[in-house]
Amino acid sequence: PAAVFTGDAAAAGSYGYTNSGYSVYEEENDRLTESLRTKVSAIKSLSIEIGTEVKNQNKMLSEMENDFDSTGGLLGATMGRLRTLSRGSQTKLLCYMMLFSLFVFFVIYWIIKLR
Repeated sequence: PAAVFTGDAAAAGSYGYTNSGYSVYEEENDRLTESLRTKVSAIKSLSIEIGTEVKNQNKMLSEMENDFDSTGGLLGATMGRLRTLSRGSQTKLLCYMMLFSLFVFFVIYWIIKLR
């Protein structure tokens, strides 16, 4: 037992290491453990940030879906009015609306072209 504490390799042969060798391995193990702890902490914070981003993206998608639904309803109502308008005797009004739309389109096209 006294030879184990002196660091003599022959006396400590049954343990497979000397005291000084054990401390080197222990220090390296502590260093690697601290490095691993740092990496795990970084991965944990990154995964939390990813989770937060996913929640925000899902919320934005839900809001977008609601906006598209309301726009679809508005477009459907407008198309219904146009069908009603085209069935009636107001075909001149429909013609004027189409010509006005084409006029606005060409004016916008012309303005964009000048830039």
